[in-house]
Amino acid sequence: MDASLESLCAASETAPLLHNGQHSRGPAPGARALQPQAAPRQRVQRSQPVRILAVRRLQEEDPHLRTSSLPAIPNPFPELCGPGSPPALTPGSLPPGPAAAKQDVKVFSEDGTSKVVEILADMTARDLCQLLVYRSHCVDDNSWALVEHHPHLGLERCLEDHELVVQVESTMASESKFLFRKNYAKYEFFKNPMNFFPEQMVTWCQQSNGSHTQLLQNFLNSGSCPEIQGFLHVKELGRKSWKKLYVCLRRSGLYCSTKGASKEPRHLQLLADLEDSSIFSLIAGRKQYSAPTDYGFCIKPNRVRNEAKELRLLCAEDEQSRTCWVTACRLLKYGMLLYQNYRIPQQRKAMLSSFSTPVRSVSENSLVAMDFSGQTGRVIENPAEAQSAALEEGHAWRKRSTRMNILGSQSPLHPSALSTVIHRTQHWFHGRISREESHRIIKQQGLVDGLFLLRDSQSNPKAFVLTLCHHQKIKNFQILPCEDDGQTFFSLDDGNTKFSDLIQLVDFYQLNKGVLPCRLKHHCIRVAL
Repeated sequence: MDASLESLCAASETAPLLHNGQHSRGPAPGARALQPQAAPRQRVQRSQPVRILAVRRLQEEDPHLRTSSLPAIPNPFPELCGPGSPPALTPGSLPPGPAAAKQDVKVFSEDGTSKVVEILADMTARDLCQLLVYRSHCVDDNSWALVEHHPHLGLERCLEDHELVVQVESTMASESKFLFRKNYAKYEFFKNPMNFFPEQMVTWCQQSNGSHTQLLQNFLNSGSCPEIQGFLHVKELGRKSWKKLYVCLRRSGLYCSTKGASKEPRHLQLLADLEDSSIFSLIAGRKQYSAPTDYGFCIKPNRVRNEAKELRLLCAEDEQSRTCWVTACRLLKYGMLLYQNYRIPQQRKAMLSSFSTPVRSVSENSLVAMDFSGQTGRVIENPAEAQSAALEEGHAWRKRSTRMNILGSQSPLHPSALSTVIHRTQHWFHGRISREESHRIIKQQGLVDGLFLLRDSQSNPKAFVLTLCHHQKIKNFQILPCEDDGQTFFSLDDGNTKFSDLIQLVDFYQLNKGVLPCRLKHHCIRVAL
């Protein structure tokens, strides 16, 4: 699929530069290239001995002659250094370039902390995210995003990687701010397009085979005419009422039908234009705008800052429909730029793959896996058995550990007490948060399969809850403690599979699906700036 999509990207060819910095467009028809003629010089035979006085006399007659014993190197550009023609670029001949403008931008994190960063005027959202990842000592997995947040309007959106931060900030009100958070679903539609575009919502103006590749090509190709159609709740401008209308999204804009589900030109009315607008998600649509559902989105003109009357508010029936509308708006607005943003991290990873493998020392290469369970040790030659032995040794080491430093405390802990607190050092554990808060975090960081977090249970103080996303739906699984031979274990399946702590439980379900609908893949994380 990548090969077919890559064919849509036009390859740019570089042209040679002239001495004034302009690109050469080739000679005019009928023009002949001028060959510079070198001035005739007196021939000198270097193989014969020359008296010093004769050389001085020759220098006075012709200053071009050199006294070096090396053969003369012809000048390939004599017209640039001749006495009659000045050099092409002299000091001060070019106007001084403007100094790179800098601006301070304040970025907030999920926990409310903020950091002021000095950036250049041409810095993109991707560059700023990489800078924040570097300064915050995070793992750069290309899933970080810069979020444009408007609390007074109840709107937010993730900036595209190519957007200029300073330019976006110029369209924001004083109450608005930038947020730095994860977004695993930013380019998920390139990996699983059929999950984002239901067949009943997508139509084409020409024949299409309906394959995954053809689906994305029709969106990215400016010559195609894809359409997204369906019913949406539309809020009337300047009023509090909502109407359910048949809506059609095309390259020219968003239209609604004034007569049922008819798509005849005389029955279509323009709702919004995507050219000078941005697509946002509603944070609290029911409370702020009396939205009929929780799956609202908005098309906001860039000129609008505080006026909610000019916002085009819409609501879908479910999360999949809203994701389809928002993703289609992004593809029709930005086109191939989105695919280039998606491919850049992969191309960088491919270029650095040969340097990413750590170089092992001679002593490390001489190490082998050993089994000391018997009377004499033996070398484990099977790689699968060696990996299993390493995992068992790691778990045994964690069980044998009887001391742990918690908040600077050096007091010894019992192994059973250790298993109940060791998970609090992990990024995927979010402590005592409510069910609604956990669902909000997962929605903000992308509804992709395998996104999860762990939290304390509100109904059982000794239990925990695993919150997991699967097929754009959020599910909760209770983790209950159980005792065996005086030791506390944790289980998701009523004691059939038991783990000494939550770290072992997460490690297991990252490799095995078990009773879960899918494996644990991405964990929700909050970073303090």
